[in-house]
Amino acid sequence: MQQNLFRFSDMFISETTLRVRYGETDQMGIVYYGNYAQYYEVGRVDAMRNLGASYLDMEKNGIVMPILSMNIKYIRPAKYDDLLTVKTIINEMPTTRILFKYEIFNETGTLLNIGDTELVFVDKKTFRPCKSPQWFLELLEKKFI
Repeated sequence: MQQNLFRFSDMFISETTLRVRYGETDQMGIVYYGNYAQYYEVGRVDAMRNLGASYLDMEKNGIVMPILSMNIKYIRPAKYDDLLTVKTIINEMPTTRILFKYEIFNETGTLLNIGDTELVFVDKKTFRPCKSPQWFLELLEKKFI
């Protein structure tokens, strides 16, 4: 497997695998570019679970997390029936925003895609940005390597 493109002293890394379904591909059998946003979401949701939190926990505590931005770089195509590994990386403590970085590999370890999404913590009642909850920061601090 190729080495991480992101190198930092403190980070949390979560890995998720998923198989490319036929409906996610185009006529050439290659993953349609828009599906990578969903792959990032799968990785992000699993990363939150691996931290000991979830989007549901956030919502129960009055916080929603809309996406502010997403960046994607396509390196090689993923194809129908490929087993993909989505590596999700948090390399800095969040404030009112949190940055998730992604690396997607195929089953041979070839790097296919890199990207990131930036989300903002928003008070569900006022729909105004707010700080990351302390309980979430504490979970993340415990997992930084």
